[in-house]
Amino acid sequence: MSGFRAFKAQVPIHWSESLYITLVRGLPGTRKLHRRTLEAMGLRRCHRTVLHSNTSSIRGMIQQVKRMVVVETEEMFKARKEAEANHKALRPPLVVSHSIPATGSSNMS
Repeated sequence: MSGFRAFKAQVPIHWSESLYITLVRGLPGTRKLHRRTLEAMGLRRCHRTVLHSNTSSIRGMIQQVKRMVVVETEEMFKARKEAEANHKALRPPLVVSHSIPATGSSNMS
């Protein structure tokens, strides 16, 4: 099970006026019609997310390229971003000090 599907299983789905659409598969090797649909939606690179209103034309575009995109509602998107921020917050940044410790009585000769 992919990470997106596992995350979707945790969040209840509600009807939303806006949809967050993320491109998860690359464009090389796809049909020209699919590439043009993705470009019309504003998706030109992998792992980029765009926000669109939930209209019948957008849902038709999503249906056409459904194997290449992940669709999330506002609640799902915010919950995922919050979970990512919490995960990053658990790990403090690694600080490396390259300075030589000062000692009082050392001869360096």
